[in-house]
Amino acid sequence: MGFENLRPLAPDPLLALMGRFRTDSRDRKMDLGVGVYRDAAGETPVFQAVKRAEGRLLHTQRTKAYLGVEGDPAFVALLGAAIFEAGRGLPGLQTVGGTGALRLAADLLARSRPGRRIWLGTPTWPNHAPIFAAAGLQMLGFDLLNPASMRPRPGAMLEALQGSAPGDAVLIHGCCHNPTGIDPDTAAIEEIAALMAARGLIPLVDLAYQGLGSGWQQDGEATRQLVARVPTVLVAASCDKNFGLYRERTGALFVSSPTRAEAQSLCSHLAALARTSYSMPPDHGAAVVKTILEDGDLTKLWSAELEAMRGRIGRLRAALAAYGDVGGVDLGALAAGLGMFAMLQLTPQQIDRLQAEFGIYMAQSGRINIAGLAEDDIDRFVDALRAVQGVG
Repeated sequence: MGFENLRPLAPDPLLALMGRFRTDSRDRKMDLGVGVYRDAAGETPVFQAVKRAEGRLLHTQRTKAYLGVEGDPAFVALLGAAIFEAGRGLPGLQTVGGTGALRLAADLLARSRPGRRIWLGTPTWPNHAPIFAAAGLQMLGFDLLNPASMRPRPGAMLEALQGSAPGDAVLIHGCCHNPTGIDPDTAAIEEIAALMAARGLIPLVDLAYQGLGSGWQQDGEATRQLVARVPTVLVAASCDKNFGLYRERTGALFVSSPTRAEAQSLCSHLAALARTSYSMPPDHGAAVVKTILEDGDLTKLWSAELEAMRGRIGRLRAALAAYGDVGGVDLGALAAGLGMFAMLQLTPQQIDRLQAEFGIYMAQSGRINIAGLAEDDIDRFVDALRAVQGVG
């Protein structure tokens, strides 16, 4: 017997969307599906801070020897200090991007308690559920949005977690929720943290977009609140978006535990899980981030570039929101969101028409990547929305 029992699987919907976009020969096509930042020219630029760090590494790096299963501890310490504030860094290890951090966290949760449950609000990033399922976690979902209006349901997480049990894990979007762009406010985070602490729950924070919402420090506040108030927290951090290191797969997983001994124990298990999964993480992206964060001038340059990206996303969001209601699609609601993503109340048929007739590509859920728009595309995008809804 070979692999005769395996049948071809349907391609990942987002990857399939990318393929269709690439083969579309129209000049003014728009890719609002793939979650990467693009500038006004439609490019995903390399940060100047990254280029300077790479130049420095080119001339000073003396070896390409293995880092070790935990990756570069200096990178982990510097990134942790940036996220959790200087002097309050957490133990952790370098991972293969934020996705690798999520998978290691899921494996740790499953290893420590077979059949462990994890709560996740929907909609969420489409890869969350497959990652948790592959690790063997039992998933419990709840609706974050009102299905009819696609508006947030205040208190949805607090309501759902009344049914939780001690030891359950809970997925938390650290900031810039993917796909809705709607984050809990400070008061809600305080309530969530208090409930998790009281019930003995374990937050798993997916921190993929820090710096692209309200600013680096503000975007990390929810994560810091959870770490301060909940005894055990896992934080999966990504450098893909906020350092523009998509293809370098640069991330880290941090562990907050009641005692140092427990944190060290958990890190030892994470190292063992990493060893059997990918053995050792790639170095280049982590070396770039470390070089930037340990140099004051490079840090200032990176911060300014990140702030410019955040500003552009904010201006695009505001420009769309200024149109208000467009034939039943409430673009005005985008003003309340943060980060790259938003959900539009469109039917699958309307989304198909946008692609076929106007070359506008987006996920079938109605999620759009606002950063995929150019400023001079906005009028045409809104006109297309009117057209597929029959609005004159």
